[in-house]
Amino acid sequence: MTHDDDVTIGPLDLASHVDEALAVQAYAFGLSDDEIAVRRQIVLRHLTYPGARALGAHTTGGRLVGFVYGMPNDRAHWWSTVVEPYLRSRDLDRWLDDSFVITELHVHPRYQNRGIGRSLITTITDSADEPRSILSAIDQDSPARGLYRSLGYQDLARKVLFPGAPRPYAVMGAPLPLRR
Repeated sequence: MTHDDDVTIGPLDLASHVDEALAVQAYAFGLSDDEIAVRRQIVLRHLTYPGARALGAHTTGGRLVGFVYGMPNDRAHWWSTVVEPYLRSRDLDRWLDDSFVITELHVHPRYQNRGIGRSLITTITDSADEPRSILSAIDQDSPARGLYRSLGYQDLARKVLFPGAPRPYAVMGAPLPLRR
C-alpha cells in the first residue's frame, strides 16, 4: 500500500529493525537512551510470542517512518495482568480473550496526519483471526486517541496505571474489522 511521498506499508522483520523502529518511537515520545534500552528488550521478547507480527512504513529511500506490531492477547502476559483488574471492575475483562493486541503503533512526527498510522493499524488487524482488538494509549485527548476512536475503538477503562509509567493510560477496544 502506497501513500503520499511514496511511503509503502508492508511486512517488517522487527527483530532485524528494532533499533530503527525504536528511533521512530523515541523521536515521537522523547525517550531517553535508558528507556530505549528497556523497550528494546521488551520488543525482542514480544516477538517470541505466538502470532506476533509487525508492519513498517518505509519511504522509497528505505527509511522506516512508522511501525506497528501486535499479537493475539494472552492473559498471562504482563500487559494483561495489569489491565485485567481495571476491566474486571467494569465487567469487561472478556475483552482480554480472543483479542488481537496492538502493542505499539508509532509514526515519525514529520509523517503524521497522512493516513500512515490508519493504514498500519487497519492492515495488521485485517489479518487477525480474533474478532476484536485491544490497545492502550495515554489517557488524554490526542491525535492517536482520535485515530483510534475513528476506527471504532471505545474506552474500556481509563486512568489505568502501569508500573513505572508517569501518566495514566486508557484501554480501548474495537470489534474487527475496524471501521474505515
